[in-house]
Amino acid sequence: MSEIHMPRLSDTMEEGVISTWVKKVGDKVSSGDVLVEIETDKAVMEFEAYEDGYLVKQNVSEGDTVPIGEVIGFIADSPDAVPEESAAPAAPAAEEKAEPEAEERPAEAAAPAAPAAEAPSGERPRTSPLARRLAKEYGLDITKIQGSGPKGRIVRADIEAAAKDGSAAPAAPAPQPSAPAPAAQAAPTQDDVRGSEEVKTSNVRKVIARRLTESKQTVPHFYLRRSIDAEALKAFRGQINEQLSSTGVKVSFNDLIVKACATALKLHPEVNTSWINDTLVQHHRINVGVAVAVDAGLVVPVLHDTDKATLSEISTRTRELAGKARDNKLKPQEMSGGTFSVSNLGMFGIDSFSAVINPPEAAILAVGAMRQEAVVVDGELAVRNRIALELSVDHRAVDGAVGAAFLKELAEILEEPMRIIL
Repeated sequence: MSEIHMPRLSDTMEEGVISTWVKKVGDKVSSGDVLVEIETDKAVMEFEAYEDGYLVKQNVSEGDTVPIGEVIGFIADSPDAVPEESAAPAAPAAEEKAEPEAEERPAEAAAPAAPAAEAPSGERPRTSPLARRLAKEYGLDITKIQGSGPKGRIVRADIEAAAKDGSAAPAAPAPQPSAPAPAAQAAPTQDDVRGSEEVKTSNVRKVIARRLTESKQTVPHFYLRRSIDAEALKAFRGQINEQLSSTGVKVSFNDLIVKACATALKLHPEVNTSWINDTLVQHHRINVGVAVAVDAGLVVPVLHDTDKATLSEISTRTRELAGKARDNKLKPQEMSGGTFSVSNLGMFGIDSFSAVINPPEAAILAVGAMRQEAVVVDGELAVRNRIALELSVDHRAVDGAVGAAFLKELAEILEEPMRIIL
């Protein structure tokens, strides 16, 4: 009998949501088979079995949020094997670690789980970390909510249902030294706000919101803007694609910009850094992340060793990663290790924009659409294709002059595109 634990599928993951049980109880399992799909803080990922056997128990249901390390199921040699009851309950220590701000448990051992509404005074009901946070946000008394999960565990769906039907009385507000504040109320329903409704959000979307908020609040951004003449870049792309026509590979402007960024980072390694725990970290590998829009939000798959890759390799790999991102099939290693990012909204006709840095990277390049503009060339007015670039920089790791020198180098490489492949 072997336990299946909630794995850590990304470097920032603290808990995961059981998206789909691919294997059902009683199914034969071989090493390498996908057991379950787990929604992490970055994407929905497949979790594979490490041994042969039979799935004999699922400890948690689809939709449940589970901290890292908690037992989610059991694999045994026989389909008729029954796990010992003592091995099945969730590990409280892992749950407490996943949410340190939660109230402390009583010193004495907890009694067997009972329906949440009948929990003895002073004992916290069995809940998921997400359920506790939602109950706090909605102002609900979690001890008055009936759990529908295993052994009466209160899960997200129970909190959302209670918020909509008002079945749980609002939790009493904490005493304030100043003037008394109104009691917390349940989240508004459609009857309260006509024409509006609460939209179910994925774990990925919530983590994106948290990480971008942290980035803007904790990273001192500064922005450098420059437009480039894209005539030579446009002609160069045409020549490259003509040469690659027999291979089926087609290089995009974004592929050229990604490769140019890697070339510029090699010449300006001081931008290929991170500020981590009051320490400046110098990266010796150049790994460029490419922002990809998916239904759940925005993910940034990483092209490792971008400076060593050819344009055709960058083109092929970028399309593979973008496709896997949209299908929620990215692996953890394909989204980690980035040292610089590129975000391109030119295909949407956006002239220019300011991108938010993806910590712990020190910079991200925002790329706008190619536009025909009237400019002065050699003293005469001419119409030229131009692209607006904007570099967002972490001022803790990179000074203004350093960032400006990097952007100047990048612009010169893009205006003399043969340097991209030299």
